[in-house]
Amino acid sequence: MLTVIIPALNEEKTIEQVIRFCWSEPGVSEIIVIDDTSDDNTVSLAKEAGARVIISAARGKGISMKEGIDAATNETVVFLDADIDPYPDKTIANLTAPLISNEADFVKGAFARNAGRVTELVAKPLLTILFPGLSHFSQPLSGMIAGKKTFFKKIEFFNDYGVDIGILIDMYLMKARVQEVNIGYIENKSKPWEGLGKMSREVSRAILSKAQRQHSNELSQESVNSLEAIQREMSNVLRENLSTYRKMIVFDMDDTILKSRFINECAATFGFMPQLEELRFNEKDPIILTKRIGLLLKNRTMDELLNVISNMEMADNIKEAVQHYKEKGYLVGIISHSYTLITNYVKQQIGADFSVAHQLEFFEGKATGEVNLPSYFFGSPDSICGHSFCKTNALQHICDKHNVPMKNSIAVGDSKDDRCMVAYAGKGVAFCTTDELLEKIAMRNIKERNFESLLALA
Repeated sequence: MLTVIIPALNEEKTIEQVIRFCWSEPGVSEIIVIDDTSDDNTVSLAKEAGARVIISAARGKGISMKEGIDAATNETVVFLDADIDPYPDKTIANLTAPLISNEADFVKGAFARNAGRVTELVAKPLLTILFPGLSHFSQPLSGMIAGKKTFFKKIEFFNDYGVDIGILIDMYLMKARVQEVNIGYIENKSKPWEGLGKMSREVSRAILSKAQRQHSNELSQESVNSLEAIQREMSNVLRENLSTYRKMIVFDMDDTILKSRFINECAATFGFMPQLEELRFNEKDPIILTKRIGLLLKNRTMDELLNVISNMEMADNIKEAVQHYKEKGYLVGIISHSYTLITNYVKQQIGADFSVAHQLEFFEGKATGEVNLPSYFFGSPDSICGHSFCKTNALQHICDKHNVPMKNSIAVGDSKDDRCMVAYAGKGVAFCTTDELLEKIAMRNIKERNFESLLALA
């Protein structure tokens, strides 16, 4: 009998179909969905489709895969991606046939589509140099795999984009019998160009880490030169393809996109306004304040919080402003000290490209009260504003990620938390602010809760 393990994060659009597909295979007796703390309905839909759902202890595909292996009750295990629909009819049968016939211990799935850009530019050249015995694999980064649990239990799972190539190399190094089988045509989503830099670094790191452990001697100078050439080529390709992403506009959310503050609406709805006001009066450290405000939301469900945001009004013409800037070639995003659950909702409503905020933790659909503050809000040696915790650090991070010069960015905000971001952006806009210093810093002040006058900046 077979166990199918499906790592998932916010895959409500496809998870049911994937699970139904797995149940259609006669040999499947167990389906385990390892949920990476999704913000949407992935968990409930997976349970309704008959899968066993495990909430991952921490975010990351590698952790989810290991948890799935530990939970599996069958010796033959299949990993499938949660975002593919449809799968070819015989995907599971093709992946497991060499295992069932005892011709292989590990099977890598390939499919009828050209290999990805990181595969061709990074993975294959590195494998040719460091692991030539694996250079014949057409799609070494494929996440559709099958193998014997006893072999999976012996390997190390990287917790990033390097996990799939790391598994392949570990199987090879432990002398497992490894095969690659074609499972048919799959419409697999390509990574956006701006995400390929991170992916290439993590894949490279995984391959080099395995190589350094395998070879006690240092890499030859010839190999080092080859590695540098590979990285240069990847960087050139990324720069060439990111050249269109040269302008960006970012909005604060509370009292800017929204006509009020999300946490204030929560306080009014759930009855903790006195506690919130006391916190704001007494706690001056912004990090501690953010953490303690999160505790006020403990045990509130995702549905309750989404119901609050869905009833909040937005500033006039925000959707039109976003569309205008996108038509002008701008990336449009949100930088907020609120929560990703909420900023992602607003992002979808207004048609923005991205949002960055803090991560409110959930367990079994309820807020734990814990708030994770992403590292990009914190200062680094390259920070331009000097503050240890600031939206400017996030703006700088996003500009670097999307290859946008800071001088080509527009930042729109309303409060003292937005001062630095508005000051350091190429063009800073104060929106309906009561903060006198922000008014002085901003290049333009908008007094009415309407974005029509913002359109002239593009």
